[in-house]
Amino acid sequence: MYRAARRHSLGVAALAAPLLLGSAAQAAESPADGRVRISTAYELPGARVYPEGIAADPSTGDLYVGAYEGGTIFKITPGQRVAKEFLPARADGRTQALGLEVDRARRLWVIDRPTGVAVYDITSRRLLARFTVTGQAARLVNDMAITPDGTAYITDSRRSVVYRVTPEQLAKARDQGGTAPLTPAFDLTKVVEPHEPDTITLNGIVAETSGRYLLTVDMTGGDLYRIGLPSGRIDKVALRGGDMATGDGMELQNGTLWTAHPITDANAISRWHIGLDGRTARMTRRITDQALQTPTTLLRKHGRLYVVRSQFDKGGPTGPGIPQLPFTIASVRGF
Repeated sequence: MYRAARRHSLGVAALAAPLLLGSAAQAAESPADGRVRISTAYELPGARVYPEGIAADPSTGDLYVGAYEGGTIFKITPGQRVAKEFLPARADGRTQALGLEVDRARRLWVIDRPTGVAVYDITSRRLLARFTVTGQAARLVNDMAITPDGTAYITDSRRSVVYRVTPEQLAKARDQGGTAPLTPAFDLTKVVEPHEPDTITLNGIVAETSGRYLLTVDMTGGDLYRIGLPSGRIDKVALRGGDMATGDGMELQNGTLWTAHPITDANAISRWHIGLDGRTARMTRRITDQALQTPTTLLRKHGRLYVVRSQFDKGGPTGPGIPQLPFTIASVRGF
């Protein structure tokens, strides 16, 4: 998410079920396995970061990474291996940072627990607006995607709804004090497979390049849903070759969907071919490797994947133990 087409989001921390860390599939690093290579691309300073989301600034190539612990936002500049603090922990009331996005106007959108979504001007680092969830029902604002017209779509993993923030709503909130409610745009409660109360459902979300539709994953049910734009028609995507169980952050480019799978059969990423109309998806590859260190989300840039190594199972929100320091972002080539 947990992350977005520049993505990505939470599910791991809120699930009561423990991680089942199977044996590593070290073949993923072998030339016999299609020459997939997993290495460390960037380091994040701090002893309890537990990174969750990642986004890329298309104008500069900078990457932004959010911390589950404390909500620090880190900036990674091309050519530098170690990230630097961009927004400090617990600033503006932010205690956790989940899904991240950067829009074309160079605004950084942050899933800002427990509030909702915070929007920052990257140049000035100033908070422009905040959108908050209303009502007393359980909520878990998790991940987001931004369409070409500048509209942000945000998943709620407890309520099984997708919120929407249009450019007009952002401008109005900014001009009228900076705070506004998050309003549901699409309700999937009657579409998502029935689960136990408080189950994590909708997690990662991505937008098709031209803005024709959204794809969002039910990480517990293992289903993928297509939301048509602007019609709002909701269809379950026909999956072939596997399912999307434990799916978290996703990335969609040129008809290929990459998905992070941090829990149950932990440390996995999958690749899918999406049909022309977005109503079918065929899994073309999946790898599992301990080197992914409980991946929550990913993005693709310059022919490689950058995968967030959350280490949530190492003394974080889903397991005991001690994390391996420093926290890092992985580079995955050949996938």
